[in-house]
Amino acid sequence: VQLVESGGGLVQPGDSLRLSCSASARTGWTYAMGWFRQAPGKERTFVAGIIMSDGVTYYEDSVRGRFTISRDNAKNTLSLQMNSLKHEDTAEYYCAATDPDGPVPVTDRGSYVYWGQGIQVTVSS
Repeated sequence: VQLVESGGGLVQPGDSLRLSCSASARTGWTYAMGWFRQAPGKERTFVAGIIMSDGVTYYEDSVRGRFTISRDNAKNTLSLQMNSLKHEDTAEYYCAATDPDGPVPVTDRGSYVYWGQGIQVTVSS
């Protein structure tokens, strides 16, 4: 399974950006998908996740209310709408997916077995 992210870039504080992740897989191949991010010198951390079957979502506290994760099961795509971006959102963002067996902790990095190559999001004035 390949995950390919798109939509990153350089924006100003307060701007919006939408990340997308395309998966080369058949429907039903994963229990949950998520977005993680890693700033320079820091660990990769959970941002948002979604259970593919029922759409239940999870968010890290600092992004709740600003970011929205969504999925399109028919197209095998995952999106992250990021609004009101802040300097501290600057990071490399990674799309990730679990294997099909669930449930697993959606917020736990160890639950994810497939990873994209990452895409840079820079918030700077």
